[in-house]
Amino acid sequence: MSMNRRYFLSLAAAATASRALAQLEPGNHSHVVDVFEGPTLVAATDRTRILKLANSFLTQPPITVTAAHSKRSPGGPHDYYSEGDYWWPDPKNPGGPYIRRDGETNPDIFVAHRDAMRRLSIHVPALVAAYVLTKNRKYADHAALHLRAWFVTPATRMNPDLQYSQTVFGMKSLRGIGIIDTLHLVEVARAAQFLDHAMPAADYATTKKWFADYVTWLTTSPWGKAEREEKNNHGACWLLQVAAFSALTQNATQLDFCRDRFKTVLVPNQIAADGSLPLELARTKPYSYSIFCLDVLADLCQLLSMPADNLWEFKGANGAGIGAAIAFLYPYLKDKSKWPYPHDVQYFDDFPARCPNLLFGGLAYNNPEYIALWKTLDPDPKVEEVIRNFPVRQPLLWVQQPT
Repeated sequence: MSMNRRYFLSLAAAATASRALAQLEPGNHSHVVDVFEGPTLVAATDRTRILKLANSFLTQPPITVTAAHSKRSPGGPHDYYSEGDYWWPDPKNPGGPYIRRDGETNPDIFVAHRDAMRRLSIHVPALVAAYVLTKNRKYADHAALHLRAWFVTPATRMNPDLQYSQTVFGMKSLRGIGIIDTLHLVEVARAAQFLDHAMPAADYATTKKWFADYVTWLTTSPWGKAEREEKNNHGACWLLQVAAFSALTQNATQLDFCRDRFKTVLVPNQIAADGSLPLELARTKPYSYSIFCLDVLADLCQLLSMPADNLWEFKGANGAGIGAAIAFLYPYLKDKSKWPYPHDVQYFDDFPARCPNLLFGGLAYNNPEYIALWKTLDPDPKVEEVIRNFPVRQPLLWVQQPT
């Protein structure tokens, strides 16, 4: 069976299930969002925005990790390096190990590699989205230029591991928590799937090989195993990375593992009976981290759901699933003044951006109110902290299936 036919059948099954769900739930909406509307809806909403971004990026060259190097990095020129955001010099022990101030970003940390990766994560998906809309090869060719520089060309490529991410001065213990930095490769991997026939076969194969090697490192290295077991958004972000990179590399074994872990670990341990995310509410940035983690969970549902295993419908033993989590947060996305928990210690006024959980959940649950709110939010935030917690910026690539 061809990929197009498989996708058609999966959409038909999802549409039938969604309509049945809408009829069963109280307060049934007057308009049912047809799952087939997804690509058309997003294309109509984002077309002007996508083309404006992509056209502005056509003149921008790739910048990879080899363009900058920190003297504090123990790695080589091809090794990604970053430093922990919330770690500061200890005023009681100058020159000693840094101390943690949760939620407060140290402005003096090395960010060049992180900035380069986030730049990649903004440019490539926008270029590929423009290619999907227009079929103009100039967009695909420029996206491919970035992929070659990061994952193929020996002089500029990044090594497929993250041993030196979010290091902390004076700390010698393993820092698997820094793996969250490559969350910004998730949409790059998704975008790459649309370039299968639009870039040289050897370059595409080498790009896939890079991500396959990285999945191996994520799932077998001490760093990767440590991050997998993190209980809050870090564990969810690890899973989204493995899922997205395995989708690109067609690793069915890992994709099945991700579906199982979503149901047996993430939902039971992260979503409370009322739909809240207690591990995020306990942070010093409860609002933004609740949004961030919910988006990641919704991204997982969007990426991994199948007719025979629809994660949108899955509920834990307490009766709550991703639907309850979106319903819990929706009123506070619509009107932040109603937020009943402490305000974030920084950047509270800068959230929310255009949350993908609203779009993907609106389509999955036939809820036009979610989609209407999604349309009103800022799709291209400029504040660095918001960008850091906003890895899916081109939802067209997520509601449209690669061909």
